[in-house]
Formats: sequence, structure tokens, C-alpha cells
Amino acid sequence: MNRPVVVGVDGSPSSLVAAEHAARAAVLRRRPLHLVHGYLHPLGYGVPLNPYDLGVPAPTEHAEKMLERTAADLADRWPGLTVEVRQVAGGPGATLVAESRRAELVVVGSRGLGGFAGLLLGSVGAQVAAHAHCPVLVVRPEEQPIPVDGPVVVGVDGSKSARLAAGYAADEAARRNVPLVLVHVDPPDGDRPVPEEVEESQAAYRAEAVRLLAGASAAVRADHPDLVVREHQVRAASPAQGLVEASGEASVLAVGTRGRGGFAGLLLGSVSQAVVQHAHCPVLVAHPYERAD
Repeated sequence: MNRPVVVGVDGSPSSLVAAEHAARAAVLRRRPLHLVHGYLHPLGYGVPLNPYDLGVPAPTEHAEKMLERTAADLADRWPGLTVEVRQVAGGPGATLVAESRRAELVVVGSRGLGGFAGLLLGSVGAQVAAHAHCPVLVVRPEEQPIPVDGPVVVGVDGSKSARLAAGYAADEAARRNVPLVLVHVDPPDGDRPVPEEVEESQAAYRAEAVRLLAGASAAVRADHPDLVVREHQVRAASPAQGLVEASGEASVLAVGTRGRGGFAGLLLGSVSQAVVQHAHCPVLVAHPYERAD
């Protein structure tokens, strides 16, 4: 199945930046690019109030021209890229989640049309990041240049979700021909003396972090022997803060959907949510692939 890279486009600056990143991702993966616009009926939230009277909402000519213009521009600047455009009757978030069942990757911008400037991540991006059935690349922030030659950074905590993220991150680093940086976030050392038993506990924690990083490094090197892999232990008040700080020079930051201690019912853990909201580079949320219907 030749899964496409799918990106939601609504004409906003954020979505056009996301489309650019999606084009690059499609070229790197040798996959087609699908530009998708989910639209709502003017009299109902995605569903006609009376389908017998209103019928199925029709695609708008304005949106079609916007999609075709964006597709032509991307195809012109990315030789060999195959681009398709499609309008789908439905909310933008629900549309992209449905498209993700058949996608290699879904790309979303941080805010779409009507998004409040104060929001770091709009409702559509948050919905797709939490509910998608394949990996999601959240492109933010759109207002500053993003280094595409920086390393790929991934958080490591020993969880199944983090191991999946490390695998995706290694694949991404290999495609981009950049180093992979494995990051484990340790709690900060206090300035005050601590009891001997606490000091022993801290030493055991640091030793466990070294073991986790070494294990993650060995796993990715087995699949990518030529990949440059670095292991970093960073100190921060929280795992999210440490990863956000580590994203400063990265081209992509990869995170799992839930880390250690994450509740099974949560589709996106608190650390992942915070990273998606505040990272300084695009964030790859490592959802596992689900079989298309």
C-alpha cells in the first residue's frame, strides 16, 4: 500500500508552512502528497441540518483554487513530487483523523484560519495529534525559520511508547542525513546536602538513565549502523521542560504518545501534550500505524 503523506490545508500561513514540510517529508519518503481541506456546511457543524432539504454540502470554488494553487507551487519547487488535492465534507480535525488510517504521515500546522494568535496549538492540531492512526508531524512555530539540518531529538524513558518514538526518530534522522540525539531528562540536583539514602537513590536513578540510553542507542544502531547517535542526560524541573529546551537546535523532536506512568485511557500523555504545545521545532508524535479499513 503506497500510503501518502497527508497535510491539512486551509490557506492560513500556518497550514502553508505545514504543506511545505509535508512536501519535503513526501520527497524524503518517496510517497505522494495529498493536500486535504475539510469543510463544514454553513448551516451545520459538518452535517446538514436536514439532508433531504440541503443535500451533501458542495466543495467551494475558493477552496479548490487555493488547493490547486498550493499544489502547483509545491510541485514546481519539489521536482518529482506527486500532489493530489481533495475537499472532504466534515470538520478539519475529524477529516484528518479519518485520512490518517490510510496515511504514511499526517502533517498539521499549529493554527488554522480563525485560530487565536495566543494559542500555541489550535484545536485541529491538538485533535489530530491525540487521535491519529499514524505518526503526526505538528509544525510549529510558523513565525520563525526552522533549521532543517539540525539533529532529530527523541525523549527516552524506557516505555513502549518511547521505544516506538526512538525507532521513528532514527528513521527520520537517516532520511535527513542528520544525527540522532537520545535525551533522558533527570531531575535537577539541589544545592543543599541530602541524606545518604537519598543520595544513593539519586545515584541509582542516574545509573538507570545511563542504562536506558545505552539500550535505546543499541536498538537504533542495529537498524541504522551508519547513523550518528548521541546520548544526552539533561537536568530539568520536568521531562517536558527538558525536551522543550533540547528542541532549540533540532529539526524534529519525536515523542511517544504516553510515557512511563501514563494512563492507558489517555490518547496523548501530559509530557507529549506540553512538548507539542511549546517545542521550538516540529514535533513528531509517534502513533503506531493502524490497518486501513
